[in-house]
Amino acid sequence: MIGSLRGRPSVRRAACRASARRLGYPPRKMPILTVRRWVDLPEPERRRILARSTAAIFDPGLMDGIEAIFRNVADRGDAALVEITERFDRVRLDSGRLAVPAAEIEAAHAGLDAELLGGIREAIANSRRFNEAQLAETAVGWQREVRPGFLVGERFAPIPSAGLFVPTGKASYPSVLCQIGTPAVVAGVPQIVVVLPPLPGSATGAVDPATLAVARELGIERLFRANGPAAIAALTFGTETIPRVLKVVGPGSPAVTAAQVLAQRYGTATQMLCGPSESLLIADDSADPWRLAIDLLNEAEHGTDSAATLVTDSPALVTAVEAAVAEQIVGLPAIRQSAARAALSDLGGVILVGSIDEAVAFANLYAAEHVQIATRDPEASLAGLRYAGEALLGQDTPIGASSFTIGIPATLPTGGYARLNGGVTARTFLTSTSTARLSPEALAGLAGPTLALADHEGFPAHANAFRLRDLG
Repeated sequence: MIGSLRGRPSVRRAACRASARRLGYPPRKMPILTVRRWVDLPEPERRRILARSTAAIFDPGLMDGIEAIFRNVADRGDAALVEITERFDRVRLDSGRLAVPAAEIEAAHAGLDAELLGGIREAIANSRRFNEAQLAETAVGWQREVRPGFLVGERFAPIPSAGLFVPTGKASYPSVLCQIGTPAVVAGVPQIVVVLPPLPGSATGAVDPATLAVARELGIERLFRANGPAAIAALTFGTETIPRVLKVVGPGSPAVTAAQVLAQRYGTATQMLCGPSESLLIADDSADPWRLAIDLLNEAEHGTDSAATLVTDSPALVTAVEAAVAEQIVGLPAIRQSAARAALSDLGGVILVGSIDEAVAFANLYAAEHVQIATRDPEASLAGLRYAGEALLGQDTPIGASSFTIGIPATLPTGGYARLNGGVTARTFLTSTSTARLSPEALAGLAGPTLALADHEGFPAHANAFRLRDLG
């Protein structure tokens, strides 16, 4: 039975079994994947699994701490940024080092490994193609005559300013600036500001040179270094060095995400919520367990607050995937192993359901950041999927590719917020203006309904727009 599930060369199946034996791994005694049967889970555990990172983001203690940072930055500006960055990032700066000078950006670009620069250019090019295609559908606006003489429509324009947050703490993420910077540039945002924490422990406050190279490729010139939550506060209020912006986007830790939530209280918009990474793999017994293990570990290695989950109706597939995960996880660095084990056991692991239809229903309830569909008919499963940051069809469309180079949005809502919004695209950086134009005849046709509403709500001046107007 298990052999029929794998769909891979027999040598790979033998390697999985041999490695599991070599590791002393019997799945029922040393599981890496926590297996939960959804129908049997008590309601509190269901709520915990569905809440995942949002519990940490909205923790009252964390929000109080972020509020204190905001007050400090609002009151003291650059001095607070310097102090907070030294406290939390162990990097001592003076206010003159907050801005990244053009010479540092140019040097980073010139010194970057050619292969890495090629990868950056591929990521930007593909993201540009996606966002330009999207913009072509919206940027010119639209107008439609819905009745004779009754025209309605929309026009679009880029928002005046945007702040882009690029995380640094657990690793360097030039791909994030590709993902959120490219659509901002394509949308035509006139003022783009990038903030990123300096590399931890850096004596000079150095920032990731690959991220600087992305900025150079995109033509973004205004970059600043500061602690994550403090940088969000700086974008919200403005300081002597960092300008205030109207919208902030970018993924980050619970603290950074909480800071973006708080920013909205002070009039700065954000994209809800881009917190700790999460993935959901929907698979039936036709899926290759080796590749399922690859794609589970892809998101699981992000951090202990991540969630990587396989949803399936096949217990035999789970056994095979467990062996493949055990084979592959030992090849990761210790810090990534630790993160993966947490992400596959605490908030993630396996959800067993009765059918693939139930798996899709669970996916809609979960509303994951990343969804990969590895079933016999991915298109049929996609037809029932309503809520996901992205949906990747088949095992030749892995999350690892979408995270870097496919070009579709990869900075996506987490914590179930895919029920409310999608990923960061050019549309994220547009504002819309509704338009209407009525002929005299169309206006006269609205008189009766409008007067009825205006009189009922007690607005005589509204009613006079018709009563005192010569409607012919």
